Amino acid sequence: MPKINAATVADHRAQQRDALLGAARSLLLDGGYAALTFPALAEQTGLARTTIYTYFATKDDIAVALCEVELPLVAAEITKAVQQAKGPHDQLAAFIRAQLRAAQQRRNRIAHTLANAPLSDRARQRIIELHHVMPSAAPLLAQLDHPHPALAATLLQGLINTAVTAMDAGEPPRRIIQTTVTAALNGFGHHPDETGTPH
Repeated sequence: MPKINAATVADHRAQQRDALLGAARSLLLDGGYAALTFPALAEQTGLARTTIYTYFATKDDIAVALCEVELPLVAAEITKAVQQAKGPHDQLAAFIRAQLRAAQQRRNRIAHTLANAPLSDRARQRIIELHHVMPSAAPLLAQLDHPHPALAATLLQGLINTAVTAMDAGEPPRRIIQTTVTAALNGFGHHPDETGTPH
């Protein structure tokens, strides 16, 4: 049994869990879902596999736990960026930039890495639920008088996701961010009415 080096057993368990999640994050980002195994976690952390099972019963439990930690942090960064901008146009630009900046940070790529992983239906549903903590652009688009802000927000998110894919393919991040912001503001900030006449 590893030596307890914390003030309490609860602190010790929290430290072990954090160490496991840190190792799991590295394994997942370096090698994908296949690299995330209990033997690898044991090797990385020095904990016995039996100890690891007291924290997580399956790989999926670890994946969900990582998303439970990471997604709220990304959401907070995006919310802060939007709040610091003035006016709906600048806030929409800040919303896009914050998401793309987050995508550049390795620790924020957990959900992206898990997108095509063979997760159980239960784990995937939980991760989908966790994405609901992410801020939506719909309120900003409503302030810009878009007639269909929820639909526009969904389409905007698709644009952002495509920008992330382009970034992963090697396009320069600065170019990606500027092009995406320009496309979004031109396309969503100036929209046609139901007859096709631009506002």
